[in-house]
Amino acid sequence: MFKGLGAMGDMAKMMKAAQEMQQKMAALQEEMHSLMVEGQSGAGLVKATCTAKGELKGLDIDPSIFNSDDKEVVEDLILAAIKDAQAKASARAQEEMSKLTEGMGLPKDMKLPF
Repeated sequence: MFKGLGAMGDMAKMMKAAQEMQQKMAALQEEMHSLMVEGQSGAGLVKATCTAKGELKGLDIDPSIFNSDDKEVVEDLILAAIKDAQAKASARAQEEMSKLTEGMGLPKDMKLPF
């Protein structure tokens, strides 16, 4: 009798799907704070650990590089390790987001704000 009711049912399904996506996004955002990645430089002499959100959590520096004459080299290695970790964090976050969007039937390469 009411043909518009079918469209309302579809709208309810869309709203439910949107709520599910929102919940999954919130869970993924939380997970990004605990997923750790490691970047390194100087063939592993300097290692930086950060969350998949890019927050620096730790540095591991081989003591063999501590020579006062090499201060600038050490600083460059530390920066390179941090940048490597942040790049890996960004890639990991995008990888996790792709899994989420693909699992929901969205295009794999869809970019969502993160």
